[in-house]
Amino acid sequence: MGFKLFGPEEKREIKIAQPESVLKSGPPLAPTVSVTTNPLPTRDPFRPLVGIVSGHRGYDPGAVCPDGLTEAEVNYRTALEVIDLLERRGVQAVLLDEFDDRLTGFQADGLVSIHADSCMVPGATGFKVARVTDSAIPEAEDKLVACLNQEYGTYTGLPQHPSSITDNMTNYHAFREIDRSTPGAIIELGFLLEDRYLLENKPKILARGVAAGILCFLGK
Repeated sequence: MGFKLFGPEEKREIKIAQPESVLKSGPPLAPTVSVTTNPLPTRDPFRPLVGIVSGHRGYDPGAVCPDGLTEAEVNYRTALEVIDLLERRGVQAVLLDEFDDRLTGFQADGLVSIHADSCMVPGATGFKVARVTDSAIPEAEDKLVACLNQEYGTYTGLPQHPSSITDNMTNYHAFREIDRSTPGAIIELGFLLEDRYLLENKPKILARGVAAGILCFLGK
C-alpha cells in the first residue's frame, strides 16, 4: 500500500482555467518558447522545488479523440491539481509548458511531465512511467519512477502498462534540457479510450496519485 496522504476530507475546489486556444484540434505548431512568461520562483532553501510539465500545453493538442477531447486538456487539468496539492504539502511547485524556455538548465529536486495515451487503442488500459535511458543519476530517477508507479497505481486503481513505453518517453526532450542533476520522469496517466471516465472526470484522483508519488520520492 502507498501513502494515503490525501483523504476525503480535502474537498477544497480550485478553479480550472479553460484550455488555451492552442489545445484545439488542428495541425501541430512548430516548437516555440513557452506561452508562460513568468520567471521561475525564487528558490526557498527550506522547501523542495518541483517542476510539473503540462504535456503538450503551448504546443499542440496531443492525442485527440473523435469527439474533440484532447490529451492536452486532460494533462492541464491534472497538472493544476498536482501543483495545488504539492503547494499545500509545503513543496514549491512550478507549472511548465511542453516547450518551456524555463526548462533549459532547470535545477530542482524533481521534474515530472504529465501526459495521457491514445484514444485509438481498443482494450488498452493502464498507466506507465519512465525516465531517460542514459541517466546521469539513475538511482534517484529509479526511485522517482518507483514512487510514481506505486502511488499512482494505489490512488487510481489502474494497472501498469510498461509494454507500451516508447522511445519518445525514454528520450523525452525535456530530459535533455533540464540540468542533469535534476531527477526527471514522464507519466502517461492512462488511455483516453478505455480509461476515459477517470481521465476526463476525476482529475483530483489522478493528481493525488502523482502528487503522492512525488512526495514519496522527496521523503515527505
